[in-house]
Amino acid sequence: MADEHGGFEDVRENVDGHPMWSLLAYAKRYWPRLTVGVLAAFCTRFARLIPPIVVAAAIDRVVLGPGEPGLLASVGVLPAVSISGSAARLALLERLVFIAVLAYLVRSLARFGSRYLLQATAQKIQRDLRNDTYDHLQHLSMDFFTNHQTGGMMSILNSDINRLERFLNTEFRQLIRVVATVGGIGIVLWFYSPKLALIALAPVPVIGIASGYFLSWIEPRYQSIRETVARLNTRLENNLGGAAVIKTFDRYAFERGRVGAQSQAYHDEKIAALRLRRAFFAALRLLTGVVFVLVLYVGGADIVNESPGALSAGTFALFFLLLRRLYSPMRRVGKSANKYQLAKSSAERVFGLLGQEPTVTGPAEPHRPERIDGNVAFDSVSFAYDDSESVLRDVSIDVPAGATIGLAGPSGAGKSTLLKLLARLHDTSEGEVRIDGVDVREYDLQALRAEVAVVEQTPYLFSGTVAENIAYGDRDLLTEEWSEDRDTPARERVIEAARAAEAHAFIERLPDGYDTFVGERGVKLSGGQRQRVAIARALCNDPAIIVFDEATSDVDTETEGLIQASLDRLIEDRTAFVIAHRLSTIRDADRIVVMDDGEITESGTHAELLGEKGDYAALWRAQADEHRAEAVADD
Repeated sequence: MADEHGGFEDVRENVDGHPMWSLLAYAKRYWPRLTVGVLAAFCTRFARLIPPIVVAAAIDRVVLGPGEPGLLASVGVLPAVSISGSAARLALLERLVFIAVLAYLVRSLARFGSRYLLQATAQKIQRDLRNDTYDHLQHLSMDFFTNHQTGGMMSILNSDINRLERFLNTEFRQLIRVVATVGGIGIVLWFYSPKLALIALAPVPVIGIASGYFLSWIEPRYQSIRETVARLNTRLENNLGGAAVIKTFDRYAFERGRVGAQSQAYHDEKIAALRLRRAFFAALRLLTGVVFVLVLYVGGADIVNESPGALSAGTFALFFLLLRRLYSPMRRVGKSANKYQLAKSSAERVFGLLGQEPTVTGPAEPHRPERIDGNVAFDSVSFAYDDSESVLRDVSIDVPAGATIGLAGPSGAGKSTLLKLLARLHDTSEGEVRIDGVDVREYDLQALRAEVAVVEQTPYLFSGTVAENIAYGDRDLLTEEWSEDRDTPARERVIEAARAAEAHAFIERLPDGYDTFVGERGVKLSGGQRQRVAIARALCNDPAIIVFDEATSDVDTETEGLIQASLDRLIEDRTAFVIAHRLSTIRDADRIVVMDDGEITESGTHAELLGEKGDYAALWRAQADEHRAEAVADD
């Protein structure tokens, strides 16, 4: 189903299981470094608990004199017996200082190890995920690209995958922080005072349960936000790509209104989600504040009343040092819940895209011929996009190898769609397309497409040099260096293809010749120049079958004549299909097929069709009259 807004809502249905489990599956290949990183992270958190315990021991046993042995004495790090005298207390202080220094050293080393290993792993997962997603996207069939907008695809490849990397990098460490901090502090507090520990830890399950409800509560809002930002990205991409049209028609205000409406929708949804988040976090802070006050009152009252089990001064201070550290990561749980929801929404889109299956696939045992002669047959072919009305209906054409077939007819007649079936950019709805007697659906896709070259009416050039764009036609030439001072067989091959397409002369006049950068989509070249470069690119592939889809529509008559003379030589041993608006381009074709509304209305040579005095003859006369009128006007 088409997704006109680019939000990719439809691909979410392709996720197999929970999307976050799919994300964790990408981490499995890095389990050794992840294991070390997690252990180092736990070590970091536990090492952070040592300095407050050292401070408590210093207050009780050094500053105030003999006091309770404490946790360090219980684990054998300090002597359990009471000490007195300045020398003994100073020695104890020196030991405490040594323990603190050792704790800070361990913490620093462990922190470096954990952050490096976990962050580097997150980067590797991001790289793998982007590479796999892009590669999978490239292998999807053309109907997917027809039904989904580029802005949405870019959003997945950039924004969504980057968000998953940030989640792994930040929130995974936050999870370790919560588990290690709450667990470690809980043990320490329980050791000193189970009663106060229960009060201090009471918010922990409440915060956990509340965070779970918060996740389910805010999930639909963040899914809507992701869809809204995808629509906004699509709108921006369309407008930036169509800048020339907007300027030509002076539609600044109209487009500002459309972008403003999308921006306002995104703003409103973000504000609504922000209001919920802030309220949730404020409630968490209030809860932890109440517990802080309770610990202060209950613990202080026990000390004042000298109740059994009352804390010492150092331990009382320790409680508040640890309480501050306890609630900081707990309050972070709410933010992590928010980040988790955003990441889950992104993971649904990423793994939904990875779960999208191409509709055009190669067979289990593909046909890989050593060579293709170029015999082509369209046998009762019908085709429709999705559930739309048929674009082609019962089209049959037999083309012998080496023949040139011209296709004529009004726009929308189905000419371009018919020829897209040759390279299986789409599959027929009914009927067969055969090459050398074999259904194209039985061919290996790569072998098939290597023998079918297409030059479109509006060719796409990549941002790069002229030579690189021509060399793109032959995969063996793609790795070559293209500097002007290099005289290589590969460069000669590129120049030969350019000469054949009547492109060499204008390329030589460019500022850097074949090393001239063409700009994004070839914007630095004229329409006719782009078409001649595209023709050279197609010829560089040396295909058995070549398709020219209005390939000379943007060149002047003189250049068209030059290209036509070259093409006559180049297609001599190839099967060629030429779609032409100018009938003069196909008058010498071995056969001309006239189409209208997805059907063949006439077929024959130029002379035969003129003799039939049908649609072709009428169109020929109309174009001849137009040329005569232009000639008179020029005189």
